[in-house]
Amino acid sequence: MTQTNAIILARAVDAKPVAGDFRMQASELVAPGEGELMVRVIYLSLDPYVGSALRGRHMTRQPQPGDVIPGKALGQVVESNSAQFFVGDYVTGEMGWRELALVSAGQMRKVDPGIAPLSTQIGVAGMPGLTAYASMHHLAEVKAGDQVLVSSAAGPVGGTVGQIARIMGAANVVGIAGSDQKCSLVTDAYGFDDCINYKDPDWKDQIAAAFPKGINVYHDNVGGELLDTALANLADYGRVVLCGLASQYHADERPAGPNPGVFIVKRAKVMGLVVYDFAEDQPMVSQKIGQWIANGDMAYLEDRVQGLDQAPILFEKLMRGENVGKAIVAVAPESL
Repeated sequence: MTQTNAIILARAVDAKPVAGDFRMQASELVAPGEGELMVRVIYLSLDPYVGSALRGRHMTRQPQPGDVIPGKALGQVVESNSAQFFVGDYVTGEMGWRELALVSAGQMRKVDPGIAPLSTQIGVAGMPGLTAYASMHHLAEVKAGDQVLVSSAAGPVGGTVGQIARIMGAANVVGIAGSDQKCSLVTDAYGFDDCINYKDPDWKDQIAAAFPKGINVYHDNVGGELLDTALANLADYGRVVLCGLASQYHADERPAGPNPGVFIVKRAKVMGLVVYDFAEDQPMVSQKIGQWIANGDMAYLEDRVQGLDQAPILFEKLMRGENVGKAIVAVAPESL
């Protein structure tokens, strides 16, 4: 038996999660069975979808009190009972909020630590990067000259979406964020042409002014009024990628949606993005983004805390939308 710590759900969640909804619990893990690995968690990813999952509003299973909180992580194999993995290999996958995880080898992806900084494998070079790549490359099919609008542009997905759009030839990339500080990050760090603070009283007019000929591509992480406003400024044959519904995750009532008639008038192409559909592309996208980082074509920021016990505090910050960059918990050193 191996002793470890994990963060569990302390009580049922019926509102926006706070740090008090979680607690640390010690547990014991048995040795890996056939096809299993024991992995020490190095970097834990904190993601908005977990907040909606805790309230039963996500396609993944709703955690119950006493359950370990789900979460993607980057770790290192310390025991292996699989021919595909060796002790010392770095892997990424679903491990939960833990210090040590007993996982199925078939659910893990081996990571080359040389292609990008390790922490980016759960950030810009991991699922957020794959989401952004699938949005701009597979669905929106961004081309030279496109006018692109991105909501939640200061987040790890939105910030990467805009950078990939620019790499693919977009002529104008504008972000939407929730503060002047975040808008500065979007333009200064991620290189967007402009950023609109949706808390400004004239934000709708700012969107219209930024796209006098209309929006060719809109990547939406929010829904609600932001989506409705973007659609009103869509160019003919515009493409809309629906990736998230941040406006609904913690709302007591579903906000009013856009008028479907806009899709008809604009002959728009509206696509829903579920990143799991593109999982087989992850190694290729990680390699590509690693090259972009090395070449200086891709920037990324992390909002990092040290120690598993700090995960609930950072998660509450994420739920309030106050994080700046990808929310990551550094659980253990990168190498022993």
